[in-house]
Amino acid sequence: MEDRRFSAAALTLGFCLFVVAARSAFGDVSYSFPEEMKRGSVIGNVAKDLGLDVNRLSARKARIDTEGNRKRYCDINVNTGELTVAERIDREEICGDELQCVLKFDVMLEQPLELHRVSLQIEDINDNAPVFSKDLITFEIHESAVKGARYRLNEAHDADIRQNSVHGYVLQRNEHFSLAVNSNTYGRKYVELVLDTELDREQEQEVKLILTAVDGGTPPKSGTVQILITVLDANDNAPVFSQSVYEVSLPENSPLGSALLTVSAADADEGANGKVTYEFGRISVKAKKLFSLDEGNGQMTVTGHIDFEEASVHEMTVEGKDEFGLSSEAKVIIKIIDVNDNEPEIFLKSLHSPIPENVSPGTEVGIVNVKDRDSENNQKVHCSIQQSVPFKLVPSIKNYYSLVTTGELDRELVSDYNITITASDEGSPPLSSSKTLHLSVADVNDNPPVFEEQSYSAHVKENNKAGSSVCRVAARDPDWRQNGTVVYSLSPSDVSGAPVSSFVSINGDTGVLHAVRSFDYEQLKSFKVLVLARDNGSPPLSSNVSVSVWISDENDNSPQILYPSLEGHSFMTEMVLKAAQSGSLVSKVIAVDADSGQNAWLSYHMVKATEPGLFTIGEHSGEIRMQLDISESDHMKQNLVLSVRDNGQPSLSVTCTVYLLISDNLAELPELKDMSYEESSSKLTFYLIIALVSVSTFFLTFIIIVLAVRFCHRRKSRLLFDGAVAIPSAYLPPNYAEVEGAGTLRSSYNYDAYLTTGSRTSDFKFITSYSDRTLPADLTLKKTHASVEDLKGFDSGSVSQVRDQSFLYNHICTHGYSKNEVSICKGYNHFLWKTE
Repeated sequence: MEDRRFSAAALTLGFCLFVVAARSAFGDVSYSFPEEMKRGSVIGNVAKDLGLDVNRLSARKARIDTEGNRKRYCDINVNTGELTVAERIDREEICGDELQCVLKFDVMLEQPLELHRVSLQIEDINDNAPVFSKDLITFEIHESAVKGARYRLNEAHDADIRQNSVHGYVLQRNEHFSLAVNSNTYGRKYVELVLDTELDREQEQEVKLILTAVDGGTPPKSGTVQILITVLDANDNAPVFSQSVYEVSLPENSPLGSALLTVSAADADEGANGKVTYEFGRISVKAKKLFSLDEGNGQMTVTGHIDFEEASVHEMTVEGKDEFGLSSEAKVIIKIIDVNDNEPEIFLKSLHSPIPENVSPGTEVGIVNVKDRDSENNQKVHCSIQQSVPFKLVPSIKNYYSLVTTGELDRELVSDYNITITASDEGSPPLSSSKTLHLSVADVNDNPPVFEEQSYSAHVKENNKAGSSVCRVAARDPDWRQNGTVVYSLSPSDVSGAPVSSFVSINGDTGVLHAVRSFDYEQLKSFKVLVLARDNGSPPLSSNVSVSVWISDENDNSPQILYPSLEGHSFMTEMVLKAAQSGSLVSKVIAVDADSGQNAWLSYHMVKATEPGLFTIGEHSGEIRMQLDISESDHMKQNLVLSVRDNGQPSLSVTCTVYLLISDNLAELPELKDMSYEESSSKLTFYLIIALVSVSTFFLTFIIIVLAVRFCHRRKSRLLFDGAVAIPSAYLPPNYAEVEGAGTLRSSYNYDAYLTTGSRTSDFKFITSYSDRTLPADLTLKKTHASVEDLKGFDSGSVSQVRDQSFLYNHICTHGYSKNEVSICKGYNHFLWKTE
């Protein structure tokens, strides 16, 4: 083998790397080069010859595409465009005895798909020596053989062709035989041994000769065989075949042992001289493995696997010999009939996976090649996809198909495709094969986050802890990985003039809303938050949802007493006429609660009294009424300790003290200095004495003003000055208002409220019901001034409460007394309004 490679290398140098490149009219290229070139040897620059851009060979994935499962003998250098030898190229192994040895393959490029046919003409070199089929040739020649008798010899076989095949024979020098080389009708040379000198068996029983076969290569190679001649008696007739050429057709895949044909040769001699035996003359190594010949009867049988794809025709010669060496030959031609025994083969040349889900229909995602080793109709292949998938095969060049999309892809619906490609030939019966391609769809950020609900509502109790959970929002994004990762945030907005971030915060990962501060129902009852859900795609997509936060009330505010006032060190005293009967309205406790609902339902209770049982208070109205008639034994000064409780859980309460003076004569008023809080200090008493002196001075001035005013209005009907309870509705002034009690006041009252006795004609009136609105927790009736401007700080509910207080004084002062007494009492009422 080393000699053969050395010879091949020498011959290659002798040819000076003889390579010929030629372009065809269809853009294909062919090269001619000697066999046995070393690996890596350059055959030609295929890029230059095909007019390809060398710089783009790598990007276009230039490669050699061989047909079927054939060995890849060549490679392409994508950097230089050169076609190089990849495997040992032995012409005899590839093509055998064929005169033309051509390797064909495709140069394949992608983006776009481009194929170029390349043909390699392999030139023979003299790397094989002639070989005889036998190591020893034996003859038996009768001594009676005449001069000039010819004996045919087995010719030598050289795997090379043309001038490198057997060129001549040389016979060892001897005194009996010479060598004659002749040609048959097919142009093939055969060798005959010619008897030049008659044999004498008595002198020489055996003759040994050496026959040498020489080829025409440079340098020439040779092979030898020994000839052993046994001298016998005469045999003057050679066998003659019934046909000079035997031709038979044989289907491929014929079973082993199948009878092929029988050759027959007859010998005119009789007896032992006429017995003919058969053997193969010239036969290839491959055919010798497929067929056998019975030497006795000349029957040929199949001994190997017959494959049309390996060889479609087998040619050989059969020799018929008699026992004494006379022989003749016949040619046998065996034609192999193709059978559809090869399934189509599917080769995946290119596949782009994964592919983005937003590719447009008609995009090429793969290249498939289909081949069938059979011939004619058995070789015609149809390729298809039987599944219902958004892909199809589009025929391209030769047996190539492009796999293209036919519709829109959606990874959220189908993320992977197993595409089964089926190839069927046109044989009878047809054969088919399948190949499954796995194709993944890459995600594109085409879905915004979607909230599980259209809107959210959350209920939070007031006085909650900062950082407590409010509610949780959840959004889903069907995209993948970062495209489907949702991040939550708050949309910038204001709540009551403050940024929403000062009220709640949100966990960007979980969507849980947390309270930033403690809420106060009395300050804020509800607010709305806009939550944004954004994915991490590029560009990101988002959606939003509204979250309504409702704050629930808790009983966290104690009732607040508006009247009597609990602040300061002054005291307020109500006058009760001695003639007042049981059931008469004495005073009224006015209280509010900043809470709402049942937490603001107030109830009034008597805790302590100077005369138990003398007075009673309405549980729901807060009205203090006479329960018994006043007797002479009752104390003039009555102190009532009252409690106001709400209906919350737990209940909150507050207490106050109401001071009552039982008297019919205002002259007893100086005694009020003794009515102080039992718990007040001496300093408070001092202040009260000073206040009473000031009030007395003011009261005298007030009496004078009242008398003057009363004189001016003498013509008016006295009915206008009577108590509201006694005035018929038909005689009410046009600006009189009826107020419906609500909230903690269940009774309805009709009354007018005036700051002075002469103010009935004034338009300054309070006509709004006490329960229309709830007084804010941070507002109290600390002082009440006659000026309207000083009342701007109160809402309508507070004004209504002041009006209720005024009504009590008007009702007490006007019921059952004379005009002068009424004026004086109302003047004192006005005084109480301005005194803490």
